[in-house]
Amino acid sequence: MQWTNVSEQSVYQNRWFRVNLADVELPDGSHLDHYVIRLRPVAAATVVNAADEVLLLWRHRFITDSWGWELAAGVVEDGEDIAAAAAREMEEETGWRPGPLRPLLTVEPANGLTDARHHLYWAEEGQYMGPPQDAFESSRREWIPLKLIPDMIARGEVPAANMAAGLLMLHHLRL
Repeated sequence: MQWTNVSEQSVYQNRWFRVNLADVELPDGSHLDHYVIRLRPVAAATVVNAADEVLLLWRHRFITDSWGWELAAGVVEDGEDIAAAAAREMEEETGWRPGPLRPLLTVEPANGLTDARHHLYWAEEGQYMGPPQDAFESSRREWIPLKLIPDMIARGEVPAANMAAGLLMLHHLRL
């Protein structure tokens, strides 16, 4: 039951994303129009310290008007290595430079509408470099015990699915 993308045409684009209209052929041979949002990859990173605490950001997302805990994250620039982008975003948003990054997981948060892939990384050590360059990204940055993560997710304190998945994976790996 595979759908086939016959062709796409751009409807709108800017430096952040493209909205395309796809001509999709269904298994029975019929066609339908389907909008597709094309996005750059996203890279995210955090550190888990020796006390099994994870460095998170508390931030507001205006689109959904929600507050929640997240890993530092941002788009991968053209030609940039994904892990390097994750390390850059973490330092810019937290003031912490991660040690050697390990891949945690890659997720597709809304693969029925967008091709976005979010690549999450973690490190077992980090070095505090000073106040975050992009302090406007969050209200605060805190070390949160990993053992609290499942209950925080259950209470809705980690509303972003990609962040919840990554934090549950870290909880599984470390505890």
